[in-house]
Amino acid sequence: MDKADLERVARAMVAKDKGILAADESTGTIKKRFDAIKLESTEEQRRTYREMLFTTPGIGQWISGVILYDETLRQNTRDGTPFAKYLDAAGVLPGIKVDMGAKALAGFPGDTITEGLDGLRERLAGYYQLGARFAKWRAVIDIAEDVPSRFSIEANAHALARYAALCQEQQIVPIVEPEVLMDGGHSIERCEEVTSAVLDAVFSQLHHHRIHLEGMVLKPNMVISGKKAPNRASPEQVAEATVRTLRRHVPPAVPGIAFLSGGQSSSEATLHLSLMNKLAPLPWNLTFSYGRALQETAIKAWGGKPASFAAGQKEFAKRARLNSLATTGRYAAAQEAEAA
Repeated sequence: MDKADLERVARAMVAKDKGILAADESTGTIKKRFDAIKLESTEEQRRTYREMLFTTPGIGQWISGVILYDETLRQNTRDGTPFAKYLDAAGVLPGIKVDMGAKALAGFPGDTITEGLDGLRERLAGYYQLGARFAKWRAVIDIAEDVPSRFSIEANAHALARYAALCQEQQIVPIVEPEVLMDGGHSIERCEEVTSAVLDAVFSQLHHHRIHLEGMVLKPNMVISGKKAPNRASPEQVAEATVRTLRRHVPPAVPGIAFLSGGQSSSEATLHLSLMNKLAPLPWNLTFSYGRALQETAIKAWGGKPASFAAGQKEFAKRARLNSLATTGRYAAAQEAEAA
């Protein structure tokens, strides 16, 4: 393991003014996105859509890395340049989603466990050869009555740590993503309680698995009320609770934290990130690793129409710029209209 190289890549992933684009939707998930714009999900349409995002002029100013799906990592631009090679030339690190999704955890109703460890060492070696320099594995923790169980938290933490160890062995920076879902009607206090337990378990397992913390990136949820909560916490409360929880449970050796948006609206996710970055000083860089919150307006503007290719890029660039501002606490809601 070349620790210095892992650290270099991890620091570049969470550099100030930049964040990570999550473009790793599975074939099933992107079909749902395409269904919403009445577009058939063919391999060529998926390739064209990803090319629209990746070839946005100036992408390297705001985006440090892109998480790709297996199919996408093997695809090319229209002129035949592999996406990984194109992104690297644009100053954007190529990454890869390697988990096989969350499945029901046998014996624990309501809990899930993420699968994909079998054969992962060999897959990672192949992905490195294809140009991937970081990877992502998502654990899913729901909140409901009697959920999550302590066992499911520990099982997912153990899987995340095994994945991270295999990544670092193959000279790939692991994004460790323990997502506490914001579905349901739970309070922000309940989210903080569960998120704290999850982060404790995750970093305990990372320690046991001898993970080089300086060579990884954490991708957590924000501490936020459930979508169906009757009295949802304010943006300021979300920022304060999230930073408080991270300060208590995330070692300062971790170079950066790239939040998932987790079902928040595009502007909500940007505002929360900006408010957190105003609570300086912080021991790690706080940035974004958004999927839908970066892509939602872009895919609607594009709509699968060749004539709207540039319009989709314009919308993507707008959201990337606004989130770039949020990484240093310079975003304000009024800029949504100004950036249009």
